[in-house]
Amino acid sequence: MEPSATIAVSNLASELEAQGVDVVDLSVGEPDFPTPENVVEAGKDALDAGHTTYTPSSGIPALRDAITQKLRADGIDADPSELIVTPGGKQALFETVQALIGEGDEVVLLDPAWVSYEAMVKIAGGDLTRVDTTPHDFQLEPALDALGEAVSDDTQMLVVNSPSNPTGAVYSDAAMAGVRDLAVEHDIIVVSDEIYGRVTYGTEQASLASFEGMGDRTVTINGFSKAYSMTGWRLGYFHAPESVIGQAGKIHSHSVSCATNFVQHAGIEALHNTDEAVDRMRESFRERRDILIDLLADNGVDVSHPDGAFYMMLPVDDDDQAWCEAALEESHVATVPGSAFNAPGYARISYAASEDRLREAVDRLVTDGFLWRWRVIETEQANAHLFRDQKVSRVS
Repeated sequence: MEPSATIAVSNLASELEAQGVDVVDLSVGEPDFPTPENVVEAGKDALDAGHTTYTPSSGIPALRDAITQKLRADGIDADPSELIVTPGGKQALFETVQALIGEGDEVVLLDPAWVSYEAMVKIAGGDLTRVDTTPHDFQLEPALDALGEAVSDDTQMLVVNSPSNPTGAVYSDAAMAGVRDLAVEHDIIVVSDEIYGRVTYGTEQASLASFEGMGDRTVTINGFSKAYSMTGWRLGYFHAPESVIGQAGKIHSHSVSCATNFVQHAGIEALHNTDEAVDRMRESFRERRDILIDLLADNGVDVSHPDGAFYMMLPVDDDDQAWCEAALEESHVATVPGSAFNAPGYARISYAASEDRLREAVDRLVTDGFLWRWRVIETEQANAHLFRDQKVSRVS
């Protein structure tokens, strides 16, 4: 098991910044907006009211009720007893995998996949089977046949992340229905990581648990870090059938005990009174996405257009690890190697940064010769593949 690649790159960028280097950090998926002021005030009020003690392990009733309302609005037949509130969405995923996966159990991942899925499965002793969506512009629907070949009665879990980290792909309803059919046929638990569910552009993300037949076989993961710009607050949750909650609750109570009390009160405010703030942040992310796509296109680089989250995959040199290291050391632009997500030949860019910083990053990469001109060719199967044409001349 390797350390988290995203955190490792961010740490290196921080070290350079501590030395006085101006680093454009496009490596970490952290919104650059402040937490909405009303949420901050709710946290302060909770502190002043003395909400600094332990809470019920699964979360305070008022927050679980608010989350239940949110899930029901998404079409999920939820009950507060089917929820556990956790210190971040990552903890929710960890407890789910620990509860459901044992030695030798098969877990199917859709590549490119977030870096921590693999590590969590390895910690639990599970085995991985991977399905590549890269040839299909990172979309799941064209890869359903491959997924069908990978899944079997021996599969214990399938992980679906839409909108996706690292690609920003939002899977269609038809793709989700295909997942449902396979899950029902093979009696599989599906983990639906929906942490970016409110960060979509011109499309809506359907919750997998809302599909017929999936309510009793889906673990829905979500949290407050991304949509509400509450990364450091560490607040997440998961919804699952009571049998899963019962087992995961044991791990939860013996590890973290409970999420932070006053933070849970701030979470209630985030769910109830931040729609306008979330909309403003989402629109800013959309504008940044479009600017970045245009900047790259102006320099001959075609990228897949993400419909959600705030990431895109930049095609780079075959040795993406070396490319990212050199881009950081020479241009002082931090990105994450695609191989960390099982997508070699790419670098993940986070556009959770200001327009000025995005322009600066592209300018540096062009000036130092790190952007290559790519052209799209059509294969006999009508799939688009990107390949290197010529290196951009250094700007004098």
